[in-house]
Amino acid sequence: MVVAAKRIMSTPTSPPVGSELFPFDLVRPDLEKVEISIREQVRGFDSAIEPYISYICNTSGKRIRPALAILVGGAGGGSHEGHLKIGVILELIHMATLVHDDIIDGANTRRMVPTANAKWGNALSVLLGDALFSHALTLATDFDSIDICRKVGNAAREVCQGEIIQTQRRFDITFTKEDYFKVIEMKTGALFAAACGLSAQVSGLDETAADTLHGFGMKLGTAYQIYDDCLDLVGSEEVIGKTLRTDLVKGKLTLPILNLLENGRPAQREAITDAVTHQRNLEPEVLADSPEYTAAVNDAARTGLDLLEACRGDLAVLPPGRHTDALHQITWFLAGLLEKCRTTAEG
Repeated sequence: MVVAAKRIMSTPTSPPVGSELFPFDLVRPDLEKVEISIREQVRGFDSAIEPYISYICNTSGKRIRPALAILVGGAGGGSHEGHLKIGVILELIHMATLVHDDIIDGANTRRMVPTANAKWGNALSVLLGDALFSHALTLATDFDSIDICRKVGNAAREVCQGEIIQTQRRFDITFTKEDYFKVIEMKTGALFAAACGLSAQVSGLDETAADTLHGFGMKLGTAYQIYDDCLDLVGSEEVIGKTLRTDLVKGKLTLPILNLLENGRPAQREAITDAVTHQRNLEPEVLADSPEYTAAVNDAARTGLDLLEACRGDLAVLPPGRHTDALHQITWFLAGLLEKCRTTAEG
């Protein structure tokens, strides 16, 4: 089911007091343990491979998925080693997908450092991503639960399927918004959803609560991908630390571009269609200083904001407390980033 197919029309409420704080601060000590554990994973590989895996693991990311797992665990009765392990497993899967993404996109930098493919070439990088995937699935067997192993495997499969469909549909002008939401739910939403749903399960919450929190993660992850897709168009490489403006060049039709294809001027729609069909760069003036382009980015950001508003209701299954508040704050923090995309697009 496409979670963003229907717009949420209720009026947004104000963020809670304290939402100006970075929402991961509450679980910073546990995230440091996750960081140590991720870096220790290199010992699970042959000594000839360790330096390559170490390079990837030491390229620190935002650790969103581990933070979600730990926060849900804290809200569900207290986080423990099981929640940290869920975070490590999902982060390794995520890192594997980034290695493969950078190969497909031809990206040279990520988080201000050279990508694996820029350092060692595509062939070795593909194998490194595969090694991380397989190691993460092996770690999942540490849980005395076939169901948890199955759900980790399902999440990894969803991510891979999403990436395959996205790659398969590059430069495909028939790609629709429904297709777009299906892909981003798979490639991004699946791991956010697994972090929240599996953490609830490890906490011993009932199936209804675990399913609801899985839905929270799916909506949050989908909104995050919409933000990332807007950022590719309006962000600054110096600030973000990765190669931007690659999506359309590589044939990815993201939500802002799909909005422009739907509501842009005939000349804009024709230029985008021609660029995608013939696999050539779009001239910058097609997008620059255009009210239609601004509206397309704004509408995409609005869709993300609507999803965030909807997913706050899912947190009602958790008891009040600091960890539940922090989960709310994550939605407001991301909402602020989406609003910034809108402001930047407006110039």
